[in-house]
Amino acid sequence: MTLEAIKYKAGQLQILDQLLLPGESKYISIAGVKEGWNAIHKMQVRGAPAIAIVGCLSLVAEIYDKQYDTKVALEQDVSKHLQYLVTSRPTAVNLKLAADDVKSLAESLLTNETVNVEEMKQEIIKSIEHMLEKDISDNRAIGDNGANVLLKGIDRPLKLLTHCNTGSLATAGYGTALGVIRSVGERNLLEHVYCTETRPYNQGARLTAYELVHDKLPATLITDNMVAALLNSRTIDAIIVGADRVAANGDTANKIGTYQMAVVAKHHGVPFYVAAPFTSIDVAIADGSQIKIEERPEHELTHIGGQRIAAPGIGCWNPAFDVTPAALITGIITERGVLKPSELTEKVSQK
Repeated sequence: MTLEAIKYKAGQLQILDQLLLPGESKYISIAGVKEGWNAIHKMQVRGAPAIAIVGCLSLVAEIYDKQYDTKVALEQDVSKHLQYLVTSRPTAVNLKLAADDVKSLAESLLTNETVNVEEMKQEIIKSIEHMLEKDISDNRAIGDNGANVLLKGIDRPLKLLTHCNTGSLATAGYGTALGVIRSVGERNLLEHVYCTETRPYNQGARLTAYELVHDKLPATLITDNMVAALLNSRTIDAIIVGADRVAANGDTANKIGTYQMAVVAKHHGVPFYVAAPFTSIDVAIADGSQIKIEERPEHELTHIGGQRIAAPGIGCWNPAFDVTPAALITGIITERGVLKPSELTEKVSQK
């Protein structure tokens, strides 16, 4: 049975509360935009594609049964809610781009005199519901494209390493970097996958390990500070990570700890791939220095499961992401192929 982090039907939205995993699998209802914002901000749902989908679907839940007297009132409501949702987590670009698309559609429908207010609302809802379907098909394509490039010229099973969680729990289904690993596994060419613990929120230990065990893939968990030792002592064919935002030059913001893995990979000659849909590419940002990095609360560093593990009174710095320079990235695996960082701007403009 495929893991399902997002359940949606006819305006009813539920998400798997990822803060409770792996100890408890519990779905919570998202009745509107306020609940959507809170779920994203508290990281009950996380992963750039899933954040965008849940954010926009929470708007659907908000407006689904609401009656609007005028198209202007509907457009203003949609715009206000989307502007609020984008503030939930600032680094991942997918939600902002999805919100911009929905706002553009609403503005276009507003000026279309052949469309009444109910038709306008249904068109907005339909476009958001399509995001859910498209994300799954895009992830499948990312998986196939990644497997093809990793296995090119190789006739033996691979040993791979990944970071954070980029699977069904971070997307509408299947996953990006973990989708690539799944695709290799489906071809019976995965010897082993290593996943990092991913401190301080332990998405690797809690979520990726959960998915790998669920799928019965051969896997081993390591702590983040074991990566260099792993690459030095065992043959790793490639590292595949996800992305929360990719700048026009290929610089990539991803979960904290990604940058140091790329540096170590370069030293050991291990290919380092980013797997991400085109919705994670932000050509409006020239390079990684312009990406806003979210900083999380201190207690995520000082406590685990409500238990303090750090000395009281110690100061903390807790950035949620770091930026890997494009020069350290072998390729960016997308639903439209595997690109060099230098090819991004041209390919995005061809959409």
